[in-house]
Amino acid sequence: MWKNFVDYLTVDLMGLQGRLNETINFFIYDTVKILFLLVVIIFAVSYLRTHFNTEYVRAHLQGKSELYGNVLAALFGIITPFCSCSAIPLFLGFLQARIPLGVTFSYLISAPMNNEIAIAMLFTLFGWKVTAIYIGFGLFVAIVGGFVIGRFDLEKYVLIPVQPINEKLEAGEVKMSAKERTKEAWEYTWDIVKKIWPYVLAGVGVGAFIHGYVPADFIAKYAGGENWYGVPLAVILGIPMYSNAAGVMPLVEVLTDKGMPMGTALAFMMAITALSLPEAMILKKILHTKLIAIFFGIVGVGIICIGYLFNYILK
Repeated sequence: MWKNFVDYLTVDLMGLQGRLNETINFFIYDTVKILFLLVVIIFAVSYLRTHFNTEYVRAHLQGKSELYGNVLAALFGIITPFCSCSAIPLFLGFLQARIPLGVTFSYLISAPMNNEIAIAMLFTLFGWKVTAIYIGFGLFVAIVGGFVIGRFDLEKYVLIPVQPINEKLEAGEVKMSAKERTKEAWEYTWDIVKKIWPYVLAGVGVGAFIHGYVPADFIAKYAGGENWYGVPLAVILGIPMYSNAAGVMPLVEVLTDKGMPMGTALAFMMAITALSLPEAMILKKILHTKLIAIFFGIVGVGIICIGYLFNYILK
């Protein structure tokens, strides 16, 4: 129904034709669809999250085994819709709580890559199968990446003095009425949407241009399934870019429509969301360059491997 209305709007009322019509039609259709579904899904997840005290994670991780901490920190990333840069303050909070460095990196990898916004948009655009595979492999990269970082003696590369929290952390029970939960969930949803809508417009705009004007054979030639270098090239190109899932997902949709293998496109998305130059610049203030390089290297290699697996599974 919405698609029919947009077709009527661009063709009958606006009189658009050819590539310009394809571009404008795609932009209007996807922008409204994505924003509407984001509001609905983020509100639903936010309401459920009012039953969960996020401070419980820090309190619970104290004194636990490192591998257990890697798994829990990666799962915690799903319910915190941060980009790679805004996840850093909680990363420091984990360090202050004397949580192992590798565990804190599992969170830093997972939060921007596996958060509810990415999950909501993946489900909206590609269905439950792709979403489930993405979540599974995204958590795998975060858990293994953090665990590997934790195997090295890298604490000495934390440059700032982190004031440790020596006492045992406590996390109280969250007691709220249904009305209070609804109000908090809506305020949180609106706050998130206000922050990400420019990324949605930018992402859909770039995607609309590619959809209307970039030939499918051009993308297939340089990033098609037959090219072994497609996945690492996508990851290398993705790292300098800075966006969140809301901004890059429309681009992923168009690239796959144009012939890019799903695994290559999702590896591109992972690189953009989990690794970015602005993130490296902020981390440079608190971590030695060597530790940042190890972090980017381990996660980058992990994403490349996952990209190849995606392509194999999603043929």
